[in-house]
Amino acid sequence: MTGQGLTDPRRSPTAQGVAVAAARVAALLPPTPLLPLDLHGVTIWCKAECDQPVGAFKIRGGIHRIADLTDAQAARGVVAFSSGNHAQGVAWAAKERGIAATIVMPSDAPAAKVDGTRRLGASVIFYERMTESREDIAARLAEETGATVIPSFDDPWIVEGQGSCGHEIRAQMIAQLGQGPDRLLICCGGGGLASGSALANPDARIAVVEPDGWDDMGASLRHGVIQPVGPNPPPTACDALQTLKVSPITFDILRARGAVGISVSEEEVAAAMRIAWTQLGRMVEPGGAVALAAALAGKVALSDRTALTLSGGNVDPATFTRLTGIDLS
Repeated sequence: MTGQGLTDPRRSPTAQGVAVAAARVAALLPPTPLLPLDLHGVTIWCKAECDQPVGAFKIRGGIHRIADLTDAQAARGVVAFSSGNHAQGVAWAAKERGIAATIVMPSDAPAAKVDGTRRLGASVIFYERMTESREDIAARLAEETGATVIPSFDDPWIVEGQGSCGHEIRAQMIAQLGQGPDRLLICCGGGGLASGSALANPDARIAVVEPDGWDDMGASLRHGVIQPVGPNPPPTACDALQTLKVSPITFDILRARGAVGISVSEEEVAAAMRIAWTQLGRMVEPGGAVALAAALAGKVALSDRTALTLSGGNVDPATFTRLTGIDLS
């Protein structure tokens, strides 16, 4: 597949591409754990992407996309835009290949994510989330330097890379239960993880989970056309899921699969973060806990073949304590 995305970046992601991405990820990283959790009388399965080297699933898309840069393009580096998890995923993959990375991050990004991105050797440029366009800034930087832009979800290679998470879930459940998942609850910002995992699990029902007021993918699925986040969205601790408008590449996959959208409150997210810590031993960031929040709140029917994502764990300790009431000292 090397080079296809460079000649036709508008191609559609495929299940074959997800399998290629999974092989690339497996060559560099061990599978993240699939943890059982007894809930409402059934055992569900929680994919601990918070255990990744960068604390989130986004490393998968970075690995897959950067693998397909030519040597000439790699020499000019990459540009990405992210509140932090995609930033660290791209920075990690760029460092692995030995190329430069510049990340456009919102000025209110959590310090843990900014610091993690810089520790991986990437340069950080800040922007104002509600008044500036991160896409425009990244495009200008790419034009000035010749760097390749790596979007956070609007890219077939990113979708396939994130789908390697769903590929792992399927393989792990088959190994443990003899069958793959019948339902997937997926944390959703732009929809790369959800759409890629849907490609990897063609027989599973898909539910995407977003914070209240930021559930643009859910609204888009209900209306059958892409719906942006409404004016003056509410504040949310789920910084990783503050996508103002999803892209056709992820929406089309999820709509074709009959995916449904669920939204959760800030209180439900905090409750899920507490359960992840007390019962699974994982510190999960707000955006990474929304799928578990939906399960805990009884917003979707569960079975013993339900899997969900704990998609990230990059949360400042002070924020974690404020939200959960758990004293980490």
